[in-house]
Amino acid sequence: MESSRDEHPAGLGSLRRRDRIAAVVEAHGFARTTDLARELGTSEVTVRTDFDVLSAAGRLTRVHGGAISVDASPVERPFEEVSAVGADAKRAIGARAAALVRDGQCVVLDVGTTTTQIAEALLERLDLIGVTVVTNSLTIALTLEQAVPRFTVIVTGGTLRPLQHSLVNPLAQSVLEGIAADIAFIGCTGVDLAHGVTNVNLPETDLKRLMSRTARRSYVVADGSKMGVAHIGVIGPLHSFDGLITAGADESMVDALRAAGLAVIEAEAADGTPS
Repeated sequence: MESSRDEHPAGLGSLRRRDRIAAVVEAHGFARTTDLARELGTSEVTVRTDFDVLSAAGRLTRVHGGAISVDASPVERPFEEVSAVGADAKRAIGARAAALVRDGQCVVLDVGTTTTQIAEALLERLDLIGVTVVTNSLTIALTLEQAVPRFTVIVTGGTLRPLQHSLVNPLAQSVLEGIAADIAFIGCTGVDLAHGVTNVNLPETDLKRLMSRTARRSYVVADGSKMGVAHIGVIGPLHSFDGLITAGADESMVDALRAAGLAVIEAEAADGTPS
């Protein structure tokens, strides 16, 4: 049974609890309802009520499944805007990832600006034949159109998300559940030692998680700006991926990720220097 302080939102106990919640969210960038309820020894209903009060006071932002910091509240930006950020690093990652693909393989390409660079690099690999690419990205599908019939391009279908030109559930899941791919490249918005591989958008997070399970090998692709960052949607723990392909990452973070057991492939720019 909950204590009386949980039953009286205006009480001193509630004020202290909400201060604690706000402090946790601010320190970590986000917090889950279930985790806070367990940590505070109260119900999820009480935590959600506290979220509502704190959100109304401008101290955090409510999201599905939890809350995120106001200062760190990630705003999803249009694909075209994000693609220009860290372009050199993304191109280096794209080339390094594409180099892992072999003739006749089935490749899953997640939506994103970095994975689009993988598609561009695959297009330039005129030596590749018989490759099947499965994607939920309209941008990637159109990029690879000129490689048909050398490549087979399969689009998952689903509901269109305009900002990223991506397709999500319903329907996308049924296509992915029916394939067994050789290799998958998964984009994200955060790679963190404690929280694993995360993403700001929950509908896409569900698909990313499924995509990572469809393939014999699954790689996260993320530039250095995403290292040490955690967002609300957990794609999977570090150990659930075969490796991370990155560029422009801080060496201390790369060392820490490797020490945690994650294989890290650092891509290089065209001139041979770390990107």
